[in-house]
Amino acid sequence: MSDRPAAPDHDGEQAARPLATFDALLTPTGADLLAAAAAAHADGTELRAGSRLRAAGHPPDLVAAAFAQAELRARAAAKFSQAERMFFTRAGLEQASSERAAAHRAARFAGLGRLADLCTGIGGDLLALAAEHPVLAVDRDPLHLRMAVHNAHALRGGGREGGSGGVEALAADVRDVSLTGVDGVFVDPARRGGERRMSAGAGEPPLAWCFGLTEWVEAVAVKAAPGLPVELVPPGWEIEFVADRRGLKESVLFSPALATASRRATVLLGPGDRSVPGTTGPRVVTLTGEPDPVGDDRDHGRPGGGHSGGGGPVPLPVRPPGEYLFDPNPAVTRAGLVGTLGRLVGGWQIDPRIAFLGADRPLATPFARTLRVEAEMAFDVRRVAAAVREAGIGALDVRRRGLAGDVDAIRRRLMPARRHLVPGGRTMTVVMTRVRDEPWALLCTDVTQADRADQADRADAADRAGWADPPDRAAGARGGPARD
Repeated sequence: MSDRPAAPDHDGEQAARPLATFDALLTPTGADLLAAAAAAHADGTELRAGSRLRAAGHPPDLVAAAFAQAELRARAAAKFSQAERMFFTRAGLEQASSERAAAHRAARFAGLGRLADLCTGIGGDLLALAAEHPVLAVDRDPLHLRMAVHNAHALRGGGREGGSGGVEALAADVRDVSLTGVDGVFVDPARRGGERRMSAGAGEPPLAWCFGLTEWVEAVAVKAAPGLPVELVPPGWEIEFVADRRGLKESVLFSPALATASRRATVLLGPGDRSVPGTTGPRVVTLTGEPDPVGDDRDHGRPGGGHSGGGGPVPLPVRPPGEYLFDPNPAVTRAGLVGTLGRLVGGWQIDPRIAFLGADRPLATPFARTLRVEAEMAFDVRRVAAAVREAGIGALDVRRRGLAGDVDAIRRRLMPARRHLVPGGRTMTVVMTRVRDEPWALLCTDVTQADRADQADRADAADRAGWADPPDRAAGARGGPARD
């Protein structure tokens, strides 16, 4: 044995330092610092409070860690109902599944026994999985794993590292872990390499390795980026796209043993969403079907894509815009279920390559925003701006699909001068799109309950008069192309 002292293990010291800080935050002193940091963050007095705590003799790095947690917990409140009891890192919070998305996904594993949560991170999915199953949690980042176990224990009464309780934690590369005795696997591959986000479809471990897990366990779910190229997914796997209200968040891939549909669009509704009768609190709604037929290259979030073969759904008819316009949720467009939605609402496409749907009735649906078309015209910025100014509005929104251009710059050009705005007036949405491959503008307003009641009265009157459908307005009544 050499008499020289061993070289210092700088890597080990670097890895141990965050763990030591995390342990210090779990002490009574750490809890006091976290409480003080949370109060200062809420009041906007972080600088003064930080100086006071350091002057009181608290280690600067521990004070900084407490304030970092206060900021992360405030941000995490959008994902977790008890974020104030959890611990996070910036990268871990960014990739973590929201509480509602995780609970929705965990239901797929109902009836199975022990599960493996691979690439656990800070435990967003672990919380939901451990509520009903014993779980093997694996991550090669020891700090994330410690946080995940703490979060599971604090919120669900889960286990602690080493296997006591419902969670067994293992710090390791997921590719080196035995899945013996595991009935189902959830894996959330890292989508960042250091500070850089990986391209859509890339991950660590790679998707191909994740799909190969079915050689050992039949029931596998893989979380991926919302921009995932669907052609990477093997036949027989279900592809689900998940949106939180109108924000597309993630895709999830289910092995044949867990698949219940070819494609699925899931929307996490906001509190008080009126698109579903009886909704009083946050809910989850889902739309399933076969993907739309693949056509030419289409706009972002457009219908189509995937590996559906012959015998798929028949394309929707293509007609000029109707009295109402449905703007599908991004989860619907990415799932290629615009046709499925169109058949549900009795709509049609206004262009074969555009996901907007025309309709004559404003049916309520959680899978699209419903707009009333007030006017339409060939797209010309000056002409559209004049029409917007004459409409007497209070606010302006711009939606673009199928046309190039900077939305913010166009909105500034269309926005009436302040003197032309009506205080408290209605919001107008200018939809920039294509109709029969021509640049087109639709000037729309939000559908109200009064609109739906009026439409229902008109439908009743049509039924009493013996019409099969309410009579169409005269062709081109709003300056648009004539109906077929």
